[in-house]
Amino acid sequence: MWSRRSRALAAGLAATLGVGLMSGCAAQGKSSPDNKITVWSLENLTPRMEATKKIVTAFEKETGVQVKLVGVDEGQLPQLMMSAAAAGTLPDVIGGVPLAPAWQMYTNGLLDTAATGKVVDNLGIGTFNGNALGLTSDGTIHLGVPSDAWMQILVYRKDLFADAGLAAPDSYAAMLQAAKSLNRGGISGMSLATDPSDVFTQQSFEDLALANDCRLVGSDGKVALDSPQCRQAFTTYDQLAADYGAAGTQSVDSTRATYFAGRSSMIVWSTFLLDELAGLRADALPSCAQCAKNPQYLSDNSGIVTALKGPGAAKPAQFGEIASWMITRAAETGASEKFVEYMMSTGYEGWFGMAAEGKIPVRNGTATDPDKYREAWRASDIGVDTKKPLQSVYSATLLDELAAGVSNMQRWGITEGQGALVGATIGELPIPKAVGAMTAGQSSPEQAAREAAEEVTALQKSLQ
Repeated sequence: MWSRRSRALAAGLAATLGVGLMSGCAAQGKSSPDNKITVWSLENLTPRMEATKKIVTAFEKETGVQVKLVGVDEGQLPQLMMSAAAAGTLPDVIGGVPLAPAWQMYTNGLLDTAATGKVVDNLGIGTFNGNALGLTSDGTIHLGVPSDAWMQILVYRKDLFADAGLAAPDSYAAMLQAAKSLNRGGISGMSLATDPSDVFTQQSFEDLALANDCRLVGSDGKVALDSPQCRQAFTTYDQLAADYGAAGTQSVDSTRATYFAGRSSMIVWSTFLLDELAGLRADALPSCAQCAKNPQYLSDNSGIVTALKGPGAAKPAQFGEIASWMITRAAETGASEKFVEYMMSTGYEGWFGMAAEGKIPVRNGTATDPDKYREAWRASDIGVDTKKPLQSVYSATLLDELAAGVSNMQRWGITEGQGALVGATIGELPIPKAVGAMTAGQSSPEQAAREAAEEVTALQKSLQ
């Protein structure tokens, strides 16, 4: 199964290990042009490697460039980059790189940003989602070529909400009201992650925190987790998870299992839930009483909120991740540019079609067909053991909201130039630890906010 945790874990390891280990390796020069490139892909699950190989084979036939495709586990990316840089064997291209490690590699001088900038220009800046470009750029410098996104969403039982006369849970107030009303009869009001050792807890908290304009750092660069907006985010999270959630520590797996069993009215998860919610993968089937006769019962009776709004924010927001193609500073430039450009054009539909529920294209189309890739994404199959077109399972309205969510997506610290700090927090997990202690009754929301702020401040100082 696709690991939602591995992306963020790799980011944290890259940040905590990268500064000291990678920076000294950044002097590796360009490889001699031989029309051969090595490509690392973080999409290393067997079905996705097979799908990528088909695209690569077509590219080789069309261009004559030879590609050595290597699947890389995201948790091993920092160590592999360090070893390769030291040995002078950095890959030419890396695919599927999340935001934090992308910024870390950029900070350590391991990227050829001129090459990626050329690819973006050739493809057409206007064909990309502007927010995706902003999150992957340092001013006018493109760290990589953004390819796809997944987002955190709130899924809720619209049948239970309708029976109780409740509004969609798109705000703090609506979530709290629904969680309190529906927390009865063996059904919890909300499934939220509380595991202090799981980065999924940070992703879930950041989703709700961004909704209230709670920031990791302020405009002055100082840690802002003890702000009024953040204290309110901790308080709301505590109410939802501890007062109206299932007993015990909740993880990425237990939150899903509870909702799939019909024992929760709401869940915060990523868009990777969508194929499983529809009963399209045998190893993660919904198990509610009604699901035995109708595997799509939950997807038919679930509503989805893409962006949330707290009282401390002017507009809704949501957490998400951008994956990018990176060209390293050691790359054979011409061949690498050709490859990335191909993967973002001729091979693009095959790339995001590997897991359309979690690979929302951030290149909308081409200059002559502005919606080409958005439309192809809607028609892409989702599922593993059973496959169905995305647009046959979910409404056009929801797909519009998911596509628009790329524009609403925000991330702590990235646009403030704190990518290394973001990675460090994911590696050390001070926020999940604070959340875990709070929801276990060991600290108050105010204490959790203060402790998280102190720990992150210490991490920030260690990076200076």
